[in-house]
Amino acid sequence: MSDAFCSDCKRETEVVFDHSAGDTVCSECGLVLESHSIDETSEWRTFANESNDNDPVRVGGPSNPLLTDGGLSTVIAKPNGSSGEFLSSSLGRWQNRGANPDRGLILAFKTIATMAERLGLVATIKDRANEIYKRVEDQKSSRGRNQDALLAACLYIACRQEDKPRTVKEICSVANGATKKEIGRAKEYIVKQLGLEKGQSVEMGTIHAGDFMRRFCSNLSMNHQAVKAAQEAVKKAEEFDIRRSPISIAAAVIYIITQLSDDKKPLKDISIATGVAEGTIRNSYKDLYPHVSKIIPTWYAKEEDLKNLSSP
Repeated sequence: MSDAFCSDCKRETEVVFDHSAGDTVCSECGLVLESHSIDETSEWRTFANESNDNDPVRVGGPSNPLLTDGGLSTVIAKPNGSSGEFLSSSLGRWQNRGANPDRGLILAFKTIATMAERLGLVATIKDRANEIYKRVEDQKSSRGRNQDALLAACLYIACRQEDKPRTVKEICSVANGATKKEIGRAKEYIVKQLGLEKGQSVEMGTIHAGDFMRRFCSNLSMNHQAVKAAQEAVKKAEEFDIRRSPISIAAAVIYIITQLSDDKKPLKDISIATGVAEGTIRNSYKDLYPHVSKIIPTWYAKEEDLKNLSSP
């Protein structure tokens, strides 16, 4: 039951939904408030021990504009072994023999979806990666290239363009064996091809150290106060001319913040959580150290605490 305004009762009353007729009825006066409603819920219930592997779904997935037929082609189901399914079996064989022009695209989209799911990326990033791959594939110039690296690079570019960047190491961890070097080459190739297609350079989006901060802090299980301080510190760090990559700056800021807290994190743990080498974090810390009094929020650490930081 739920509440709705009844025009007869002149107030909010409990209403009952009649599923068989599609009517919404006031429980107090019996007035039909809405009739012939469309039930958008599932039309079946599936129980694991009763399904017998029979899929009750009678509709396909949503249309996909990147596929030739919009992804709405008919698929003939496999027979369940009964003698009366000969026609279905024959049609299925003929269907498998027919060339599907989108077979390669479908497999590529599935791979991108798997990588995106493992990284916890939203659907918009996955769709953007699919679109990038389709545009590259349409140019018919990617034959012979490392497919896994190409798909991983599409996902990397999509993350950048959607302002949700991931490090190359993070992408590499789900890239089915493709190395950082291969993904880097594939990224350069895609940017070049898309630039030739449009006649102008491809907008990749700017990476900021703050883009990685919350995720890195979460990997280290830092408390809320430390995370807030790290986010403020990394914004102030951008005001200084520090010639380091945003990822290295983020890692160095986290190192400083944890050293100022009771829950100090070893450099090795920060390196694993951020994917930045220990030596790189030390060098970035060395560059940040002269500005530490202006970077670290005063509410998080006093000047005396900053003096206790180890000299690089």
